[in-house]
Amino acid sequence: MLFILIVVHLLSRDSIAAPLQHPPDARAITDSCEDISNYRTLFSIIWGCLATIFACTWVSVHPNVPPPNQSRLQLFWRRLKMMLIGIIAPEIMVGFAARQFFASRWLSKGGPAINDILNLTRLGCVAFKFSSTQALFFCMGGFVSSTGHPIATKEQLEDLDLGSELQEAIRNVKDKEIMDKSKGDALSKGVALLQALWFTVQCLARVHHHLVVTQLEVATLAFAVVNVFIWLLWWSKPLDVQWPIVVGPLTSPDVQAPIPPQVQPSRSKRILSATFGYSEDEYHPLSSVSVPSFWSLSDDIAQSTAIIILILVGTLFGAIHCTAWNAIFPTPAEMWIWRTSSLVIVAIPGLTFLLPLMGVIIIDRAHESAFRLIMALASPIYIAARLVLLALPLAELRSLPASAFVNVNWSTYIPHI
Repeated sequence: MLFILIVVHLLSRDSIAAPLQHPPDARAITDSCEDISNYRTLFSIIWGCLATIFACTWVSVHPNVPPPNQSRLQLFWRRLKMMLIGIIAPEIMVGFAARQFFASRWLSKGGPAINDILNLTRLGCVAFKFSSTQALFFCMGGFVSSTGHPIATKEQLEDLDLGSELQEAIRNVKDKEIMDKSKGDALSKGVALLQALWFTVQCLARVHHHLVVTQLEVATLAFAVVNVFIWLLWWSKPLDVQWPIVVGPLTSPDVQAPIPPQVQPSRSKRILSATFGYSEDEYHPLSSVSVPSFWSLSDDIAQSTAIIILILVGTLFGAIHCTAWNAIFPTPAEMWIWRTSSLVIVAIPGLTFLLPLMGVIIIDRAHESAFRLIMALASPIYIAARLVLLALPLAELRSLPASAFVNVNWSTYIPHI
């Protein structure tokens, strides 16, 4: 963060760019003003944006339960990686939060469908019916057996020998015991949410007063809007839990059970799993001591709903960047780079939705490799566009219009008595 501030400071002092055609006073620096309180500095613009981005990523990220015996540095690095993913592709975090939210609702509302419930009852099991807190804790790998293996799949809950006993043990864990492990509360989450909402109100007020909203503020606004969805979906999820809760019998037969080999997936497979969710045949709890970073319980309805939300929010994220389509840029090249990158992050989420749809209708096994190639090419293009939309707003700060430094006159919204 300090490095970014230094770079912005040097750019604001030393950089000279060929401006676009605009009114003569659009980039004039206002040195004399009657009331200095009506103006803001470059530092205040940067600081407000960075504070909001920090709240929208670091505070909103709720990692799954980590492996045991992790050092503080390892825990910090684990969360930092998720924060960076949230900055580069925040809609992935929205999809992850949505999968866990809808899967937890599925668990808390009874779990299996009616036909499955009849079958489970006949086999001596009962519907899950966890509380929302217990269900979210289950989805994030918060429960482990006495042998240290995560209890995180439907197969384990529906096991003929231990399924009913595990379900009962999870229901016996009190919500207060789970939330006591959380490093955050409603107050801390509420403060971060208010920071994002206040920033959104400021941007809308600037538009209403016909004042310039910088590209950095537009990018920050996109983060704020998208992360509102993350906060709402993860409102009841414990934050920064470092140790799981042991449930079930003191001696578990999973030690004697055959342990399937855990194959390390390729990078592209990990990206697809993080984006669209894992299937239960890809993850074997008995061969690990913690769930993957983007793991959530797999349920067809929950996963389909989460993908729809991911695509809609991803399109919204790109659309907010497109609102700066006619903004003033230092050079024409930067203007077209911004426009192209904005269109890319609008189009690719829709592409990820349409291609599987087309695959169901017209693509057979012979075309599967072509489909995977298209998806493999889309990922680096999307990442490149996101990095451009992170760097370009900082470069644009070297030459801002004069009205970008004018504060909103809030007295116009307060009726005079």
